[in-house]
Formats: sequence, structure tokens, C-alpha cells
Amino acid sequence: MALNKKIAVPIAALIVAVSISGGWLFNKGWFKDDGRGHTKLEHKVQLWTCSMHPFVIKDKPGTCPICAMELIKKVDTMPTGGGTQTAEQQQQADMIGHVSLSPTQRVMANVATVVVKKSSMNKEINAVGIVQYDQSRQAKVTAWIAGRIDKLHVNSVGAFVSKDKPVAEIYSPDLLATQQEYLLAIKSREQLKNSSIPSISQNGEGLVTSSKQRLMLFGVKESQIAELEKEGKPNIRLPIYTPLSGVVIEKMVQQGQYVNTGDPLFNIADLTTVWVEVEVYENEFPNIHVGQQVEIRSQSFPGKPFAGHIAFIYPFLDPKTRTVKARVEMPNSGMKLKPDMFVNAIIKVPLGSAIVVPVSAVMDSGKRQSVWVESSPGMFEPREVQVGQRTDDNIQILSGLKHGEKVAVSGGYLIDSESQLKGGGAVDHSQHTGGADPVAKGVAPSKQAPAKGTLKMDDMKM
Repeated sequence: MALNKKIAVPIAALIVAVSISGGWLFNKGWFKDDGRGHTKLEHKVQLWTCSMHPFVIKDKPGTCPICAMELIKKVDTMPTGGGTQTAEQQQQADMIGHVSLSPTQRVMANVATVVVKKSSMNKEINAVGIVQYDQSRQAKVTAWIAGRIDKLHVNSVGAFVSKDKPVAEIYSPDLLATQQEYLLAIKSREQLKNSSIPSISQNGEGLVTSSKQRLMLFGVKESQIAELEKEGKPNIRLPIYTPLSGVVIEKMVQQGQYVNTGDPLFNIADLTTVWVEVEVYENEFPNIHVGQQVEIRSQSFPGKPFAGHIAFIYPFLDPKTRTVKARVEMPNSGMKLKPDMFVNAIIKVPLGSAIVVPVSAVMDSGKRQSVWVESSPGMFEPREVQVGQRTDDNIQILSGLKHGEKVAVSGGYLIDSESQLKGGGAVDHSQHTGGADPVAKGVAPSKQAPAKGTLKMDDMKM
């Protein structure tokens, strides 16, 4: 009987202690259902996972058995079934899209940031072009009268000619007769100018004017007519001059050949100025305008760019190449640029001052663009932005960022994967076709096959 009392007293004391502890825990809400079928005691179990391999789940901190990255806390993001949220739950909901990285994680993921700055931005439009003749500096030498080419002063294509020197001499019976008529008209004017009858003296002057006009229609210059009047005898061969100085690009006549009125003899081009017709794609066409400076580069002269400006933009689009042609006028010192030469054109377009970030900082899902902003050391938050013009390395930000903020320029997809793991859904990956991100593909982590190798399945909870 005494032995029974010795056993019963401790048991009774233990029962009283357990009851008191249970009542205290019940009053604190440890056994209350949170609306999701879990109690507070169940929530005290903290799980750890890998941001790159979310199917790796462990019950204690450590490193990932696949990539050796430091494990992060797994946050339960299932929606509550009802009731009010506590302050801790509200804070977790507010921070659900934010991602915190330790210094080790930043180094291993190669996460780098830059400070957002406002600076001037210039866009370069690269185009191809072909050197052409300046059509305003081309001319044809034609026969103003029918006759025979008695002498050619230019015998080959490519020869340089001057408008002050004749290129050929022509013999024409009609021209010879007209010169004789002019000389007779001059003599008649001298004889009739002293007549007392005004009509007779005026007729003499009219004959001279008519003969002179006919000579000029045959291509005879004022200086040649003055020389004819001075010599008093007709010239058997009439010199033919070019309307401008330049290079002979086509020769259509031979010495001794008979030609008719209007037949072309030579084609002359002045190459001191050339045209470069560049082709600009239709999506870049709004950025070009008349007067814009253009830099021309040729493989024949590496390292020696040529400068010109846009003089004309053609008012039509090439339906085959989907390009618009722009005419660039260029001085051609030393005639280095040859017609039909292929060149590269660089058109610099100033875009003014704006917020500019590297292209790698912007994550484009196809529907929207976003960046990761470092709000505090190690803490990143997603920010949707509106982008503008883009260059090779930088992109213009129209809205969403401010001067002085820090954005991630590398490792953004690692940050986004961790945000997806937490349920933030920072970037919509529905437009991406590549990669094996289980969150982006919409595949449950349990469906992902583990990588081959020395992976220990005991370290995971599938």
C-alpha cells in the first residue's frame, strides 16, 4: 500500500504539470487551426531549399548537393482560407516579391549592380551604300550640226577634259556657208549704214544679227564669232567644247565619223563630288532626316572615314529589300571614291539626355520589361519599366527608374528564379522557349528529373 502511494504521487504531479503547460500553450494559440489545416506547432518546422534547384528540400541549413550553393529558407506562400493576418504574415506578404542574397550567393551567382545615371545617348544606324555619279555634275557632248569629225582631242575613256579646251573638231558645209553669210552681212552693214534711207540702214544691221544668231544655234561661241569677224575668213573646222570639266566616262564617236545634229559624242562626269545611296531599313527610317551627318567607310581605305550629309530621302520604299534609300552628298578629294564602290555608312542619331542602363539589366518577357532594383544592401525588388531606344550596349528607360538607384546587370535570372520559388512571380516567363527552369515552365518541382551524377537522394525531400 505504501509503495502504491510512492508511485501515485509523482504521477499525479506530472499530470498536473502537463495540464498547466497545455493550458498555457492553448491560451497562446499553439493548438489553434490557422485556416489551412495547420497549427502553430507545425509551422515551427523550417525547411530549406536551393534557389537554382527548388526540388531540393532539407530540414536544416547547408549547401545544395547539386550546385553547392547555400540553401535558403523555404517560405510557405499558400493562401490563407480566412481570418485576419498577423503582423508577421503581413510583412511576409509585402516582401514576397523581394529577394535577399547573402554575399556568398552574390559572388557565386555573379550578381553585379550599377548606379542608374542620366546621360546623353547617341544611336548609330549602320547601313550599306553604293557610290554613284553626282547627276547634277554630268553632261553629254553632242553635235550641234551635221558634219564629219575631222579631229579628236580625246581618244579614250577616263581622260580628263576641261571646258576651256576643245574635245573635237567638226567639218560641216552648213556651218561653212553660215560663216560666209555672216561675213557678207557685215560687209553689207558697212555699205548700207551711211544710206539716207533709215529702212535700208536698219536692214543691214538686221542681216548681221540674223546670221550671228544662226551661228550660235550651231554651237559657235561669242569668242569664236568675234575671231571670225576679226579674221574675215571662215573656219573650215569648228572646235567642240564640253559644258563642264570632268572625266570622260563614255566615248561614242571615232575620228572621221559622220554625225547628225544631236548625236552624242562624249559623256562627261565631274567626280569632285559624288553621291552615296545608302539603304536604311524601314524600322530605322524615322530616325534619319535631311542634313544629318553621315560617316562613310570603305574597305579600300581602312581607318580613313569620309564625311558627308544626307541631301535627299527618296519618297518610296523598295518592296524587295524593305529599305528606304537616302542620298548622301560627299566631296571626293583625290577622287578616292569610285562609282559603283560598296561602302558602309554610319548615321549618328542624338537621342538627348535620358535614364540609361545596360541592356543586360532589362529582363524582357515578351509582354513587359522589368529590372531588379537593389533597395537595400543584399535586398532586391522587381520593378516594371518602360523602355525606349536601344543601342548596342545601353537601353533608354522612359519610366520606372530614378537617378541614383542601383540595378542588377548580371545574375538577374538567378534573382528571378529565387523570387519565383518564393511565389513572387516577378517576371512572366511564358514567352521564353529555352531553359530548364521548372518555375518558368510551369512544371511542379516534383516532376523534375534529378541530374545524373553523385546526387544523394537521401539529402532531398521529393
